[in-house]
Amino acid sequence: MTEDSQRNFRSVYYEKVGFRGVEEKKSLEILLKDDRLDIEKLCTFSQRFPLPSMYRALVWKVLLGILPPHHESHAQVMLWRKEQYGDILHALKVVRFVSEATPLVEVYLRMYQLECGKLPRSPSFPLEPEDEVFLAIAKAVEEMVEDSVDCYWIIRCFVNQLNNKYRESLPQLPKAFEQYLNLEDSRLLSHLKTCSALCKLPYDLWFKRCFAGCLPESSLQRQVVWDKVISGSCKILVFVAVEILLTFKIKVMALNSAEKITKFLENIPQDSSDAIVSKAIDLWHKHCGTPVHSA
Repeated sequence: MTEDSQRNFRSVYYEKVGFRGVEEKKSLEILLKDDRLDIEKLCTFSQRFPLPSMYRALVWKVLLGILPPHHESHAQVMLWRKEQYGDILHALKVVRFVSEATPLVEVYLRMYQLECGKLPRSPSFPLEPEDEVFLAIAKAVEEMVEDSVDCYWIIRCFVNQLNNKYRESLPQLPKAFEQYLNLEDSRLLSHLKTCSALCKLPYDLWFKRCFAGCLPESSLQRQVVWDKVISGSCKILVFVAVEILLTFKIKVMALNSAEKITKFLENIPQDSSDAIVSKAIDLWHKHCGTPVHSA
């Protein structure tokens, strides 16, 4: 039996007897020891399992292209990233767009705008909707990542992934949401349509912001959802949205206007988020099978 098949056998066995996590962590550590990291395998792992918190930032940086696959280049590349971060920050201070008192998430936004050539003429200019999305994601990442350089690069590359790789997929998610909600609970879907709420649901909060500002910043489960998005599947967002509706079905069915339904869904009880995401991942497996990196 080869080493890979032995590892696969152990993973299945451990999962069946309830010892998930330990074997998964060992499997990831084996992948991370390769001289040249296998992006395909890292994506597949991230699709199938939650990333251990101690390795999440590293795997995200590799999958987002912040770090190259070759281990020996990581230190030098991060040095370059740090220098670039410092240069951009210095430029913003020189033109007095940011100061020491500026909140970090706003600093990250101005850095991103400068890099993209979209820096407004004045810091007092009103924010665009895309800026609000950036800030929501930035606040969420700031809760997960301590190092400011890592934080900025993860935010920057994650937002770019949403804007580029998923540019055509994200607008299709509301239709997929309707499809899967109909399969799970057609009566609930009919209620949303009767109330004219279907087109007014908080899709931007769910899909453009990847639930930043909806699931709590400290939620490990939201990080698990982002593991899936970063590794190749934005469709997981659909099943989180479906599960939110299923979880709060009784409450939603009792509301009789689009405005009330939307207001409630924008402020769901925070203590339910872990159960919602766990069930959403089960739904994802149910409808999409065993996910692979391109699911």
